[in-house]
Amino acid sequence: MSQARSFVALAASSRSSSHAATNRKSRSVHTIPRPKPAYPGHIPLTPFENGFLAVGSALMSLIDTRRADMVAACGETTAGSTLVKLRDIMLESPEGRRILKEMPRINSQTLDLEKLRSLPENTFGRAYVGWLDTCKVTPDSREPVHYIDDPELAYVMQRYRETHDFYHALFGFKVSALPELALKAFEFSNLGFPMTALSLGASIRLKPPQRARLWGEFVPWAARCGSHARCLLTVYWEERWGQDLDEMKKELGVWNPPAGITIP
Repeated sequence: MSQARSFVALAASSRSSSHAATNRKSRSVHTIPRPKPAYPGHIPLTPFENGFLAVGSALMSLIDTRRADMVAACGETTAGSTLVKLRDIMLESPEGRRILKEMPRINSQTLDLEKLRSLPENTFGRAYVGWLDTCKVTPDSREPVHYIDDPELAYVMQRYRETHDFYHALFGFKVSALPELALKAFEFSNLGFPMTALSLGASIRLKPPQRARLWGEFVPWAARCGSHARCLLTVYWEERWGQDLDEMKKELGVWNPPAGITIP
């Protein structure tokens, strides 16, 4: 059982014990039936369980930033109305509406990586596959969504996760701690997920010079660039493989971060 599911089980046990304690004089304990899953992999949560998992996963994420399952659980349980806002922004955009209608997925089965390698230099697709090769990662590393009840909103969260690496490629960010936190600051400014702001607490683990650069240079860049840019969830990235990277940045309203955290 994953750590996130262990938290859910613990929350459910705690809730049941508390409920039983208030009904000791009763022969039976009446519980509210748990809703049925709304999509494959969905794990419905009560408000108490959601809050318990949100706190537990946030603490675990700060203790060990490599725990992708904890980061994912924290993102889902704290997203709240942010997902509704992002869904509405997508519906206002022609590209965003088509994304919600077609619900494309990003993985090694849906991408032709060899075709992307054959694209001209400085195209988005070539930059993306080059980033994958340089950082030795695959498109299959993102956790599935479990704790968001509405299927459409669950897809919005899944889309964010699966396009996160596109943001890395767009800016050329490395996959170490400092550039990842700089990107999280950008995502908070551009998308508004509470988890992306909470993750900046991990800056305490950076060396003092890195922490100083993060807050003195990269967070200000992220705040300005992210708020100025088009909402990146409205970009149909898969239709833009051949677009010139510099042209794309200009269209989206973004610019390069300060030097030192990008791939040469």
